[in-house]
Parts: sequence; structure tokens; C-alpha cells
Amino acid sequence: MVESIARVRHIRVTPQKARRVVALIKGKQAEEALAILKFAPQSASEPIYKLVASAMANARVKADKDGEYLDEQDLYVANAYVDEGTTLKRFRPRAQGRAFQIKKRTSHITVVLSTPEVADAAPAPKTKKASK
Repeated sequence: MVESIARVRHIRVTPQKARRVVALIKGKQAEEALAILKFAPQSASEPIYKLVASAMANARVKADKDGEYLDEQDLYVANAYVDEGTTLKRFRPRAQGRAFQIKKRTSHITVVLSTPEVADAAPAPKTKKASK
């Protein structure tokens, strides 16, 4: 089983908007996730597209290093999540000498790709129930 992780930190997308896009690809096959992200209208879909492509490349490199066979069709998005990054605080001048705060939020996005585990060849033994 090959598992690869890709992260992007301090990306200028609000976590709430990024979570909407990440929810679209969770559990999907990696190639299908790329197709979904390519045509998604949200602005957060572009960096997430690059992140999934990077995770696929990481899986390829990891499989080559370990000498394992990797079919990219088998990769799926095992986990994807968005954490809140640092918030850039800016001030906007308002009437009568006041200042309003503007919060420019950032995100840390993580994508985990994995291949499905191979089931054991021997099925688990069945247990008989005791009859009354």
C-alpha cells in the first residue's frame, strides 16, 4: 500500500471556502478528483488541484523508492482537510477618524492519497452460534 501526503501552508484562501472545495473530492479517485477540480468554479479549486497533482507525484516517487508497483488509477483521496492558518490583520480608514479591521484569512490544506489495501486471500473463519 502506497500512501502519500501533500501540504500547502499559508495559502490566501479562507478555510471556509477551501473546505467547500475539499468536500467535493474526499473519497474520490485521484484522477476523478483532478477532473472535478479542473472545472470547479471556486477560486480555491486551483491550488487544491495543484496539491492533488503534487500528492500523485509524491506517491509515484515513493513507490519508485520502495520498489513497489503503482497504478495511478488505484490512487484515491483517503483524507483531505483544511486547517486555519495565520490571519493577516489590516485596517481600513472610516468616517470620523475610526478604523475598521479587515481580516485576511489563510489556510493550511492537506491531502492524503492512498491505494486500497489488498484483502487477505484466506477468508476469516466463521464461528458457529451456540443453540439453546
